[in-house]
Amino acid sequence: MKYKRTISLLVLVIALLSIIATTNAIFSNQGQGEFEYKSIFGETISIYGKGLYQHESVSMAAQALAQDYVTLLLGVPLLLLSFYFYRKGLLKGSLLLTGTLGYFLYTYASYSFLSMYNSMFLVYVALMSASFFAFTLMMMQYDVDQLPLYFSEKLPVKFLGGFLLFVSFVFGMMWTGKLGFPRLNNTPPADLQHYTTFVIQALDLGFVIPVGLLAGVLLILRNPFGYLLAPVIIIKEITLLTALTAMVFLQMKAGVEIGYLLVWSVILFNLLVIFCMILVLVNIEETLTVNRHDLTLH
Repeated sequence: MKYKRTISLLVLVIALLSIIATTNAIFSNQGQGEFEYKSIFGETISIYGKGLYQHESVSMAAQALAQDYVTLLLGVPLLLLSFYFYRKGLLKGSLLLTGTLGYFLYTYASYSFLSMYNSMFLVYVALMSASFFAFTLMMMQYDVDQLPLYFSEKLPVKFLGGFLLFVSFVFGMMWTGKLGFPRLNNTPPADLQHYTTFVIQALDLGFVIPVGLLAGVLLILRNPFGYLLAPVIIIKEITLLTALTAMVFLQMKAGVEIGYLLVWSVILFNLLVIFCMILVLVNIEETLTVNRHDLTLH
């Protein structure tokens, strides 16, 4: 496997730095507590006022803390577990590791560009950089033309591809509507609060949603690249939707009003994407990887 040592080093760096970043946020509690702040748009914002996220809004701090819990309790263990199976030369481990690295890249890119400045800023940037290079090196390892040979013919490509198309379309319409309709009245979109722009929506509309749509189409067509993109985006969506589920409940606990339709929709999508990942994993034939001397990975 090419770049094995470099990837191994980057994964260990990511695991260590993410533990530092998340525990620092979870266990920090200094500050005056919640207070009101008037934004440049004239909106009165409730500021969290405590710990690492003391300058964030109450809503954003709840989301960030939920993300930290998911990263620490799910992301890091999944990163290390998939890394272990990757080191053993298993295709399942390689795909899991690639998707998990995609989660860390997305997460710490959003922290680097969205979070109000705090003491972990350079750690966020280091995590974003390490995740980017590790993810890129993992994507470069696959022999894409050979990849379909390691999947069972029973893999439900139409169901998986259709699900990716549906989820991508739903999120695309949701973000487009959220950002587009207020422009008709020449007003700032809701929930901008005291931030300068919508970083999450930019990442989703610019990268995640197009990749999801492309993966769905290619998988339905049984294009070899679809067998790589689909598992990777599904794995990343599991971690992101799990984080989103935690965010919803922590925001509700913090007193943020959230519609029950959104709550149940997030939970349903989360369960469905986990089911999709199970379908992918059970249809990977690892014995071919061994018999063909690791053709899938250079």
